[in-house]
Amino acid sequence: MISMSISQACRMSTGIKELIKAINFAAIKHTDQRRKDPRKSPYINHPVGVMNILCDEGGVTDIPTLMGAVLHDTVEDTDTSPEEILTEFGEEVADIVKQVTDDKNLPKAERKRLQIVNAPHKTEKAKLVKLADKLYNLRDLSKSTPEGWTEERVKEYRIWSSRVCTGLVGTNKALEEELQKELASHGVKFPCSEDN
Repeated sequence: MISMSISQACRMSTGIKELIKAINFAAIKHTDQRRKDPRKSPYINHPVGVMNILCDEGGVTDIPTLMGAVLHDTVEDTDTSPEEILTEFGEEVADIVKQVTDDKNLPKAERKRLQIVNAPHKTEKAKLVKLADKLYNLRDLSKSTPEGWTEERVKEYRIWSSRVCTGLVGTNKALEEELQKELASHGVKFPCSEDN
């Protein structure tokens, strides 16, 4: 028998309502976007998939973290401003999104370098989102190569992802084990050392 106090039920209900609001917000913001795979999958599949990895494989049930996962690309890849996330979803979620958002004003190589350098300094919730995001992207690469990507670029992405995620080690054992399996299946070591 499931037993829950009224206050617990109200908090859960509010959390689910906020999570659904975030999913809807992300769906609207990503409406016209497509992934770079040959099928041109709807982009929203990615943030929902990241949220699902956190919940299903990582055992994460924290609502702000799940909201951050589904919203993680809105500021970086749509017309959404950080202020809009703050207004709609509050400081905690806005902070998670901010921590996983690249500054598109910087050159791509610098953004990639900063992801490696900054990974160990993120909050636990941002680290969780980053782990699930990288795992989703790596699995996507195993299914199909994005249009315009060479085998060398795919290999470089896997090595770079291992370097980013090495800075996140100790955050979630289950997700880290899945990353290790995914990368090992392509000959990439995780966690990695400076030289690989």
